[in-house]
Amino acid sequence: MRVELGTRDTFFDYINVLKPRETALLTFIGVCAGIIAAGGSVLLSIFVLLTLAILLGSAGSNGLTNYLDRDLDARMERTRDRALASGRITPPQKALPLIFGLIIIALVLAWMLHPLCFVVGLIGIVSSAIWRKTISCTFLGIVAGCSPVLIGWFAIKPFFDIEIALISCLVAIWIPIHIWSIMMARREDYMRAGLRYFPLTLQDKTIVGMLFGLSVLLYLAAMLIYRFGSFGLLYLVVANILSTLMLYANARLVFRTESSAAWRVYKLSAFPYLGIIFLAMSLDVFLIRT
Repeated sequence: MRVELGTRDTFFDYINVLKPRETALLTFIGVCAGIIAAGGSVLLSIFVLLTLAILLGSAGSNGLTNYLDRDLDARMERTRDRALASGRITPPQKALPLIFGLIIIALVLAWMLHPLCFVVGLIGIVSSAIWRKTISCTFLGIVAGCSPVLIGWFAIKPFFDIEIALISCLVAIWIPIHIWSIMMARREDYMRAGLRYFPLTLQDKTIVGMLFGLSVLLYLAAMLIYRFGSFGLLYLVVANILSTLMLYANARLVFRTESSAAWRVYKLSAFPYLGIIFLAMSLDVFLIRT
């Protein structure tokens, strides 16, 4: 027997479709990129505009991915309780006006910021639409994950330099660590759902070796940002602590190829690493400016 949802429950189901945690992280790092580009001094109007553009675009892109993956999500234990996968929003097409509305508004706002922001945002949305749970998810995830950072940067500095290149490299290296660690932690769940693609086709020892190698590259990228970017002691200390923790977590995974160890890498790589390191960059530019 299906229980009818009240207005309050339905509202939160629609919010759930937009993956609020993932959206919040993408918005946060995008806004931080804008603060870094501006050297800590951002006009309020630009700040509000870029925040809305990244927030709505990330929410719409995550909602679109959620909609397209609903059948696969329904087959996986970790994702079967999502609003679309579980059938709490029926038919699922009811979510599309919200999703497309957010995407359109975000692209309009991105165009108002700068044409480069629009182009980067559009590429990120298209990548999200074809990303999903496929063999190309890591590469396309890198494109989609770097999009908010580039929008925030180009809204202030509509050109590419070594600082944003290195920040983008940090995100690009972080994404496979984040994606592959959850795939390893939930390997059986993916397999039961019929998802058998790289790196799930590899042995655990091979995957953890790649994860450890990526954590070394992540440390290197974080240090290169300090060397060539406009950051001071705060960023250096925080980046060293966080990157050492990532190295330690992945080193433990090498010797303990267990799902629980892979899950810890996944949880550490989310906000604790990416969110805090971007926060440290933003705070550092304020300290240097003052």
